[in-house]
Amino acid sequence: MIALSLAEIADILGGELRLAGADTPQTVVDGVVDTDSRVMEPGAIFVAKPGESTDGHRYVSAAVDAGAVLAIVERPVVAEVSQVVVASAVQALADLARAVVARVRAAGALRIVGITGSNGKTTTKNFLARILSEEGETVAPIRSYNNEVGAPLTMVRVTADTRYLVCEFGAAGPGSIAALAGLVEPDVAVVLMVGMAHAGGFGGIEQTAKAKSELVQSARLGGTAVLNADDPRVWAMREIAAERRMDVVTFGQGTAADIRAEQIEVTASGTSCTVVAGGRRTPLHLKVLGAHHVGNALAAIASAGVLGVPAEAAVARLETVEIAERWRMQPLGGDRVRIINDAYNASPDSMAAALRTLAQITGPGERTVAVLGAMSELGDAAGEEHDRIGLLAVRLNIQRIVVVGPEARRLYLAVVGEGSWDGEAVHLPDQDAAFEYLRGELRDGDRVLVKSSNSVGLRHLGDRLGESFS
Repeated sequence: MIALSLAEIADILGGELRLAGADTPQTVVDGVVDTDSRVMEPGAIFVAKPGESTDGHRYVSAAVDAGAVLAIVERPVVAEVSQVVVASAVQALADLARAVVARVRAAGALRIVGITGSNGKTTTKNFLARILSEEGETVAPIRSYNNEVGAPLTMVRVTADTRYLVCEFGAAGPGSIAALAGLVEPDVAVVLMVGMAHAGGFGGIEQTAKAKSELVQSARLGGTAVLNADDPRVWAMREIAAERRMDVVTFGQGTAADIRAEQIEVTASGTSCTVVAGGRRTPLHLKVLGAHHVGNALAAIASAGVLGVPAEAAVARLETVEIAERWRMQPLGGDRVRIINDAYNASPDSMAAALRTLAQITGPGERTVAVLGAMSELGDAAGEEHDRIGLLAVRLNIQRIVVVGPEARRLYLAVVGEGSWDGEAVHLPDQDAAFEYLRGELRDGDRVLVKSSNSVGLRHLGDRLGESFS
């Protein structure tokens, strides 16, 4: 974080400053800011956020022992540390993020990119951060820090030397993206796609589209919108961009896209295509598995181009990326049995893309095995969408389908109803049962996809299988 005095922080947060030890209102702090006492270090600022299962106020002393020199609290605590008492720790974190970014932006050349979409946010964020890191100091989210806590925690990491801030914005409900993006007003607003992910919480896909469009609405006037030309709901957001006097750059596979991909090929070693940008054609060989990641790469290339990075340079840097992120199409296992752990999250779109990738990368003499759990937050569409994925798995000729957990039983019934009933599909109650079954079932030449929503936790099953067959 940039250097701020305790008095300045209290003023920014509208809180009461309570000094401890030798501190004065002019004492300056510039350490890391976090809600996790375990990552504190000398000079850090601890935000004591109440949670569903615990309360950050209980860990102030632990944070101080680890080096924290300031605590932002909702009530005073007994600890030898200066404190700023605020009404809401979460709101205080947002206020601090807004102020820190505004000061850096006003003083230098900071450019801000915001990314949203039903799928692909974290991968695109990682792709873009890799490209921009060679241009100057780049701050980007850790993992999927994209909510009301994670996004501000990313923002406050900027320093006076930061040239690029890449923000990832998830949607907890209507207005949430607007609130987060409004803290920094991105120069570049990237919308990847509108899909069924979280549609249950929004009341349908059209409401999801409206929520995603909040990023364009909240971007800087006269900035740039980077939009997926292949998604009609995203393409329609160019009208919002026009109202805000923003330039529009598009990406996709259609000929109308400014940055497009041709000749996409997926193999067990990665994903290849030809990137067409500005009339030039550049081969791209991603080590990341899956044709769906081509769109994420195009979005990153387009965004980098807005910031002055030529497509050829962006492509060369993307080719060095080993994996999109842990638990996202992550290759595990060994030559005998290859595991693809893609169970960080799942929506109908990402589930379908992962199954198609499994079918594409499996060669002659190899067997496809899909280990599938439930997709969450689909609301009234849950039954129909699980049916659709079960049908797709059968029609892709996935040879073994292992469905895990009671919430995914509908998917299993769809698979059986489509004809996979002669031992090709099984339904198991939990991860332990699935692990024991797969440890005896898997054989040389198997290619195994593990996919579910985060809440189901099959990513841990994927890790166990990867270790067992490494």
